[in-house]
Amino acid sequence: MRVILKVRRKGVVILPKRIREALGVSEGEEVVVEVLGDKLVMRALKPLVVDVSPELVERVLREERDFEEPRYSRMIRRGEAGPRR
Repeated sequence: MRVILKVRRKGVVILPKRIREALGVSEGEEVVVEVLGDKLVMRALKPLVVDVSPELVERVLREERDFEEPRYSRMIRRGEAGPRR
């Protein structure tokens, strides 16, 4: 699909309804615009939704804590806890 759009005051470009529908973009949603050479490429910003179980998150956080805890304990014992606020 190809259309000609007019750049208005302050750089405003109005996307026609058929373009918005083709992109699946509604009012208030965001698009990503990139300059590739002499082309302007626009695509809908659709966040990646990942279904992660709370149990998996807990397990990963627990592993991270278990891994880092000895290091933090050594730092605290040596007085390297960082700047005080």
